[in-house]
Amino acid sequence: MTRPHSWTREAVGARLADDSARAWLDDALADAARAARTPPAAPSPYTAHSWELRFAAAGRHCGQDNADAVRALLLVEARPGLDTLTRIYQQGSAAERRAVLHALPALVDGPHAVHLLDDALRTNDTRLVSAAVGPYAATHLDAHAWRHAVLKCLFTGVPLDAVADLAVRAAGDAELARMLTDYAAERTAAGRDVPHDLDRVLTLTGEKPEEL
Repeated sequence: MTRPHSWTREAVGARLADDSARAWLDDALADAARAARTPPAAPSPYTAHSWELRFAAAGRHCGQDNADAVRALLLVEARPGLDTLTRIYQQGSAAERRAVLHALPALVDGPHAVHLLDDALRTNDTRLVSAAVGPYAATHLDAHAWRHAVLKCLFTGVPLDAVADLAVRAAGDAELARMLTDYAAERTAAGRDVPHDLDRVLTLTGEKPEEL
């Protein structure tokens, strides 16, 4: 598993505004690492740990622009189990949910956290949708769900650059091409613009109709 978005402690620390924020980050990561080394004797998915309070407060101490990266690093250090990760996602703000989605490739082997992607893709929050179509989705969403995730991006205006491994997964996908062609026809019939990214992904499928 890899560190999300290639975020590292050093890179994130360099982006922080002052020594106070960097000291807060060091303390928070140390707290998360201790939790990973010494889990409670009877862990409960319903009990919040001290590092989770720091997770929630990341934006206040490190700035909102850095909060996603800081929270993802905390998750990687704490290595919570799937039950705890799910609780953090379900109880968290949109920003906290986004960090969980970014961290999934580093935390979960296998498709066990796909339910979190499904939840994010049901929303119309473009930043959540964008986070949900990253590397974890590229590896673990089945073909049906992945195609609908691509369409969700088009519906909500999320640039398809957010979709990890788009060219690899779209290649030769005739069903995706059919869905995109139908969507384009519906938009055109309704007098609405066709998203510019649609033509691009149709080309990637290798099934682009000549009239599009």
